[in-house]
Amino acid sequence: MSFFKKTASAFSLFKQAINGSEQNFTEGSIDRAIFLLSVPMVLEMAMEALFAVVDALFVSRLHDNDAIATVGLTESVLALVYSLGMGLSMGATALVARRIGEKDEAGASVAAIQSLYIGFIITLLITIVGIFFSNDILRLMGASELIIDKYAGYTRWMLCGNITIIFLFLINGIFRGAGNAALAMRALWIANGMNMILDPIFIFGWGPVPSFGVEGASIATNIGRGTGVVYQLYHLVIKNNAFVKIELNKLHVQWNIVWSLIKISAGSTGQFLIGSASWIFLYRIIATFGSAAMAGYTYGLRVIVFAILPAWGMANAAATLVGQNLGAKQPDRAEKSVWRAGFFNMIFMATVMVIFLFSTDFILGIFTDDPLVLTYGTQCLQIVCLGYIFYSYGMVVTQSFNGAGDSFTPTILSVVGFWLFQIPVAYLLAKTFGLGPKGVYFAIVLSESFMAVAGIIIFRRGKWKEIEI
Repeated sequence: MSFFKKTASAFSLFKQAINGSEQNFTEGSIDRAIFLLSVPMVLEMAMEALFAVVDALFVSRLHDNDAIATVGLTESVLALVYSLGMGLSMGATALVARRIGEKDEAGASVAAIQSLYIGFIITLLITIVGIFFSNDILRLMGASELIIDKYAGYTRWMLCGNITIIFLFLINGIFRGAGNAALAMRALWIANGMNMILDPIFIFGWGPVPSFGVEGASIATNIGRGTGVVYQLYHLVIKNNAFVKIELNKLHVQWNIVWSLIKISAGSTGQFLIGSASWIFLYRIIATFGSAAMAGYTYGLRVIVFAILPAWGMANAAATLVGQNLGAKQPDRAEKSVWRAGFFNMIFMATVMVIFLFSTDFILGIFTDDPLVLTYGTQCLQIVCLGYIFYSYGMVVTQSFNGAGDSFTPTILSVVGFWLFQIPVAYLLAKTFGLGPKGVYFAIVLSESFMAVAGIIIFRRGKWKEIEI
């Protein structure tokens, strides 16, 4: 095949991936399946990563380290909310994908409906916490009374608007399980595109809209994500989808499906909660070194997320392939899909690592010119990216366990890696041995690499192939 024909073929496949449709990926080329799933998932996560960077960029223009610190503190707490959303999303993806692989579209639709009920209950509880306990949460995280008095509104808005976070993740998980990653991508692009447009309007004010400062960032986020959820519900409820349809005669609660979803999602949620809680402890350690350290850490993490989230797109593609192929009784094809996805992810992450190692000053200089903040941010970015090659395989393997319905294995890995290793080592290096924030960054690299290697070893044993859901 000539170069031009190959290019035309690749472009045609790219267009197919972007346009999207619900598909059964239990036959045909594995590389083609990975491409069709990964392209929209990577672009979806890239937009989420871009939003995180742009959001921090606008807030940085307030030239207030306390404002950036508030964003960082709140994001650490919101990581718990994200954990619930991503865990439930992973459960929905696994169950919907398994039913699609079994060619049981009615069962896939029922699983989708039951997951929405669970999501609504979770959002109601978090909203109550946000209304009454936002100040206490910031205080618990180590924020000064000055920060609480000035910026607690940002935290309250973000917690009370959690329904947009939970449902955006959850419904996208349903779409991914059905093999329509492109629809999930478009929902997130709409949500975050709207967010980035509204950010400067609500932060700095424009026309009849007053300046809300850092609180404006949270208002813009909720409006943007809410718009994305409306778009999702339109496709889920009104527009006719190939595999997953919300029909009136299927709206009753089916407790056996609810319980099955809870069991699958509990492990996935547990993993994310364990990891998120550990990040809160890490942030609490960083907070003892002052606002400049917190600001540098926040900027560094936003840039790290910019690389990690697209890689999670590849990992999510592997989860869908595992779920559908196990449902079709093709475990060997499921395993091969994981190794191929891991290889492609490794190439991507290695490239990002090289860019970060040699371009840190330029990248972080976009956010701040404070020398101390730049120092902390540079340390964070350059040290943490050293483990990217390990992360690339680790995240694919972890999501593949979840896609198979085996959420127990990665949960145990998370407990050991984060709580028995990362947090104690971070404290010892940062406080006892006097490395400061650098000690936290080294602990992140060591723990994530350890979990990746352990996960690969367990994955190779193949017990995940025997899970029934």
